[in-house]
Amino acid sequence: MNEEVNFIIDTAKEGMQKAIDHLTTELQKIRAGKASPSMLDSVYVDYYGATTPLSQMANINTPDPKTITIQPWEKGMIDDISNAILTSNIGLAPQNNGDVIILSLPPLTEERRKELVKKARAEAEHAKVGIRTARKEANDEVKSLEKEGLSEDEARDAEDKIQNVTKEYTDRCDAIVDRKEKDIMTV
Repeated sequence: MNEEVNFIIDTAKEGMQKAIDHLTTELQKIRAGKASPSMLDSVYVDYYGATTPLSQMANINTPDPKTITIQPWEKGMIDDISNAILTSNIGLAPQNNGDVIILSLPPLTEERRKELVKKARAEAEHAKVGIRTARKEANDEVKSLEKEGLSEDEARDAEDKIQNVTKEYTDRCDAIVDRKEKDIMTV
């Protein structure tokens, strides 16, 4: 195959990988019943006039699967961090003892677990749409190359290769969401 076709396929792979990366990021935000510092990635605090990620102004630990502790580097920031957690809409109520903020994760009900699985599946579907979009763009580029003189056989081979890459990324997407579903449903 010629270089242009290889470039098209590589570009499609990049687009598909971005969809997988986005899926992974979104699934990290879905709480599976286990405490994880990444649950606080969306929390930003007003730190001397600058909006700062919580992880850049405190130590975040998970001493056990149901608890997250946040130890600010400046004790004066405890109230600001607590307020940021409350307004971030992550569904956790901060408790502080003057030195450390403690977030206790309530156990998930069966109903809530099923909702989270639905949400994870919806995110996977968004990723698959991104993968299919990358496939369509690549196929369109191959068709335009065919109009410019690429042989039918080479075009068909390129489209087959693009379809194989699409299947590979779709399968990867399914595997990621299946792992997350298993994680969510494990009590």
